[in-house]
Amino acid sequence: MCFDLNGTLLDSLVDLADSMNAALREFGHPEYPTRAYRYFVGNGARALVTRTLPEVHRDPETIEVVFQRYQAIYRANWNNKTRPYPGIPELLDALQARDLPLTVLSNKPHASTIVCVEEILKDWEFDVVLGQRDSVPHKPDPAGVFEIAEKLQLVPSDFLYLGDSVIDMQTATVAGCVIVGVLWGFREGDELRQHGAQYLIETPLDLLKLLPSVSV
Repeated sequence: MCFDLNGTLLDSLVDLADSMNAALREFGHPEYPTRAYRYFVGNGARALVTRTLPEVHRDPETIEVVFQRYQAIYRANWNNKTRPYPGIPELLDALQARDLPLTVLSNKPHASTIVCVEEILKDWEFDVVLGQRDSVPHKPDPAGVFEIAEKLQLVPSDFLYLGDSVIDMQTATVAGCVIVGVLWGFREGDELRQHGAQYLIETPLDLLKLLPSVSV
């Protein structure tokens, strides 16, 4: 079982938006409503900064300065409101009781990904947790899925991949996983289906109903 993090396991949008808006405000740039961030996130922190900056200020130097400030603000505020989505604790309990391997693959920086899992999801044992690292291409490149599969001595087709974004659907498609789009996250079902979702679930516990019918 391979999970995306933000928008799949964790409802983190408000903290992401608040932190990015604070950085933009400090540099005199326009802010955005929280809902708009559903379409800004997914490709990592640097892409988030680039997308939120006005086009005329997207030069490398400005991006780097705002990125560093955003990172500092987010590190101090990442868990103000971030929590597991309703139903995620019960789902993880059920999956762990079945001895299914649990893994996380995120485009959030690796250190932040580890902290999120260790602090907010500490009640469950994850076999592999990977975030974005400079040495490995990030999603939608399937390198992270392949790395997880190698660590667990499995093949990607053995995985159900759960995610809420187009990036996740593309990642799972290229890797050859069974693709499950979640509808409680940042994107809509039609968009996920158009980009490869084989199954759509409305609540975390719907996954338990799906498992008997999925061949992996």
